[in-house]
Amino acid sequence: MEADAIEAPTVTNGPAATHFIDGEWRSSRSGASFASLDPASGTAIGDVGAGDAHDVDAAVRAARAAFDERRWLAMPAPQRARIMFAIADGIEAALDQLAVNEVRENGMPLRLARATISNGAQAFRYFGGWIGKIHGQTGEMAAGDAFHAYTLKEPMGVAALIVPWNGPFMMACHKVAPALAAGCTVVLKPAEDTSLNTLHLARIATEAGVPAGVLNLVTGLGSVAGAALVEHPDVDKVSFTGSTPVGRQIVQASAGNFKRLSLELGGKSPVIVLDDADLDMAVPAIVAGIMTNSGQACVAGSRLYAQRGIYDRLIQAVSDAASRMVVGNGLDEATQMGPVISQKQLDRVLSYIDTGVAEGAELATGGKRCGDTGFFVEPTILSRAPADARVVREEIFGPVLSAMPFDDLDWAIRQANDTRYGLAGAVYTTSLDKAHRVARSVRAGNVWINCHSVQDFWLPFGGYKESGWGRERGAQGLDAFMETKSVVARLY
Repeated sequence: MEADAIEAPTVTNGPAATHFIDGEWRSSRSGASFASLDPASGTAIGDVGAGDAHDVDAAVRAARAAFDERRWLAMPAPQRARIMFAIADGIEAALDQLAVNEVRENGMPLRLARATISNGAQAFRYFGGWIGKIHGQTGEMAAGDAFHAYTLKEPMGVAALIVPWNGPFMMACHKVAPALAAGCTVVLKPAEDTSLNTLHLARIATEAGVPAGVLNLVTGLGSVAGAALVEHPDVDKVSFTGSTPVGRQIVQASAGNFKRLSLELGGKSPVIVLDDADLDMAVPAIVAGIMTNSGQACVAGSRLYAQRGIYDRLIQAVSDAASRMVVGNGLDEATQMGPVISQKQLDRVLSYIDTGVAEGAELATGGKRCGDTGFFVEPTILSRAPADARVVREEIFGPVLSAMPFDDLDWAIRQANDTRYGLAGAVYTTSLDKAHRVARSVRAGNVWINCHSVQDFWLPFGGYKESGWGRERGAQGLDAFMETKSVVARLY
């Protein structure tokens, strides 16, 4: 089946007009474009403008002018909040079409796409609710009551938001919503593999009342448009979600004007299962924790440590559940797991599986490509993987779980922490003290007990170590787009 084209928003000046700058759709100044592919078929679904430094500069200039002219901040807080809520309403009104678009571009199952689009709408409601509640503090001065002192919370300025391909529309909402709530103006750069659906966010925001120049969007390659955006001297803040190596490049590129950074990077999340765990609860959660979105999730539970007394039974149950998953086109309602994003990612995942087996892991299930059309990988379980194997040490970003037995809980905790990442972890046990002992001991920004990847907007999200800097969501996610100013006035 050929992939249907994704209907783009109304454009003003020609093909691949996928840049939204200062309130209008534009083509790349160079005229260059590239095709966006449906990962379920490998066929083209639309053209994406290949933005470069010229297009990025135009977008940043528009955002700077909108910020300096206070086109957004000059609006009363209740009006800005209403616009944020209207964006949420607009997303929900288009939810079915946006979800179908997300499947065509990313490959995720339709059920998951609907959930992620809905979650994007919730981001605007949550952060819209913060507008009007942002305030500083006042207090007494040690110098005496001749002085009045207070703090102000002010937006950082122009925010560059760079989103990944594994949850493109939702991730864009998760960044745009707090940036706007804080009062910033925005240049959004979607991932090159998944740019088309994100265009609709700019359209919805404009229809809701966001002024021209406040929300701008540039498509293009990360190495070109993304790099130009990070290096631009008039960008004050960069929020990036993606790989740790690219995050490291952003740190270096941002040094020119000491841009403020939020980096949500890679993960290699451990899952510890004790022999007293409720396996009826644990097994489906473990499988979902690694197979959701074809394992293309930063919080994927990709390292499983199971106590030896239940190890064989657990691996058999997890393997059976994984092997029964329906793999196919995400537009089929029966599909539980879609393709990985690209041929490059397919080759990467299959290479890791081969390497894992060569390094001593046992293939419990899966391990091969599904079919010869699209980029499908079988749900894969590798058992008894050596601790130093690459499949245990490195982020695969695919539907591959590496499992290892343990006898001593302290050993399992040490292994869980023996990684350069620290984004997430999970523990399954009916023992209250052991559950919270693991939660306190695992060095990660997110730990789940008897569940996986259960999140809420009030909960800060981010990682330790090489999993990134800062937090998204919650009050900390809003504060990441703001500066604090101290003011002292002499009264007499």
